[in-house]
Amino acid sequence: MNDQSPSPSNLNTLSVSELAFALKRTLETAYDHVRLRGEISKLTKHASGHVYLTLKDDKAALDSVIWKGQLGRLNALPEQGLEVIVTGKITTFPASSKYQLVIETLEAAGIGALLAQLERLKASLRAEGLFDPALKKPLPFGPKTIGVITSPTGAVIRDILHRIRDRWPCHVVVWPVIVQGPDAAPQIIKALKGFEEGKWVHADIIIVARGGGSVEDLWAFNDEALARQVSSMTIPIISAIGHETDTTLIDFVSDRRAPTPTAAAEMATPVLADLRYSLMDFDQRLSKAVERDWTQKSERLSMLARALSDPMDVYLRAEQRYDFLKMRLENQLKNRLSEAETKAASILPRLTDQLLLRALSEKENRLMPLAQRLKPAAIQALSNLTQRSRLDELLSRAHKSLIRVFERASERLSHKDMMLKAVDPERPLALGFARISRNSVTINKASLIKDADILTLHFHDGEIAAIAGSNKTEPLSDQSPGGRDTHQASPKKPNPAPTNQGQLF
Repeated sequence: MNDQSPSPSNLNTLSVSELAFALKRTLETAYDHVRLRGEISKLTKHASGHVYLTLKDDKAALDSVIWKGQLGRLNALPEQGLEVIVTGKITTFPASSKYQLVIETLEAAGIGALLAQLERLKASLRAEGLFDPALKKPLPFGPKTIGVITSPTGAVIRDILHRIRDRWPCHVVVWPVIVQGPDAAPQIIKALKGFEEGKWVHADIIIVARGGGSVEDLWAFNDEALARQVSSMTIPIISAIGHETDTTLIDFVSDRRAPTPTAAAEMATPVLADLRYSLMDFDQRLSKAVERDWTQKSERLSMLARALSDPMDVYLRAEQRYDFLKMRLENQLKNRLSEAETKAASILPRLTDQLLLRALSEKENRLMPLAQRLKPAAIQALSNLTQRSRLDELLSRAHKSLIRVFERASERLSHKDMMLKAVDPERPLALGFARISRNSVTINKASLIKDADILTLHFHDGEIAAIAGSNKTEPLSDQSPGGRDTHQASPKKPNPAPTNQGQLF
């Protein structure tokens, strides 16, 4: 038998490293990219940042590695026991004569695995206290600037802007991001940090929004780094991800969760029309309260005035009492004097002149204090002091209250007069504008005008007629007496209405 095998002496002699690297090149060429499904085991996160693991099924196992630069771009994080689908290339590790898979993409093998991973992450964040209701910040009332983080295309941003414009016209800053895929979470985190630092604009409240989709479409909003960034924000956050039945991780760490993007706009803004109505209602109630209080105090003042006696009557009664007491005193003095004279006449022969003078002096000293108390001025001051001071106080208070009511009524009247002038429809005509009507009906859209329509142009100093689609104009005989407005006027395109919305991007 002829042996065709080469003789050992004819084979090239290779070094171990040459063979190892030759095998490495052969595997990398033959298995440039492969897609595998398996379960993760022996998961090890090295201090260098690389992740080493083993992919296995019921019959075999394959060592694998995820470089640290690729770890942040994976759709799902590797976990022990998680069934995954990976894509990568086969290579060898010459130092130990082993082959391994370098993983480039990794995703959970099914919805169940994704949800299980999400539940484990939720439990971890809940244990740290990131879901604590005490950390929820109150939403500001009447925000001046609203930040919106969402995709610049689609119905979501249009719905939010339309709702804010209808309810509370304010400045809206849109930070465009992608809302799906592995790059979505990093872009949203960058936008949140931009609003937090306030380098370009300061937002009073931030809305993070996205339309509906599958669990995989919304998975970017279950990112752990994104959830931690939302939890650390000092600006209130409203999450509006998907529909009402969709729940993502940032819904638990946001300050408010909205079932839809439109509902988020409603949460962030009050209704300007309702506030105006409430202010008008408060103004009316205040006016009625002031009027009612004024009426009650006027009635009370009238009752108090009726209860007070006429000062002149008080004075006359006091004067009458003074006269009565004076008459009684004079009569008593006369009687006492008569008695004294009688007694003195009986004992006069026995008294000396010196004793008589001393007795008269003692009587005079006893009568002098009583005479001082019976002066008319003292009696009048004592009777009028209390009533007059009370009456003066009431009159002063009533005068001050009446002045305050008149001042407030004057201020309200001036304010309402200014409001009436501001909404006067004829005021813009004095600034050079014109109002167009047809058959006495005002036209505010160009699409309502047809060729050959007879239009009326209203100016500040008169009106002229015009025919749509032509440059001919003629004065209105019934509106322009004396034929003063005979000049021709070509229709001008209305200037676009000014808006304070600003640029979106």
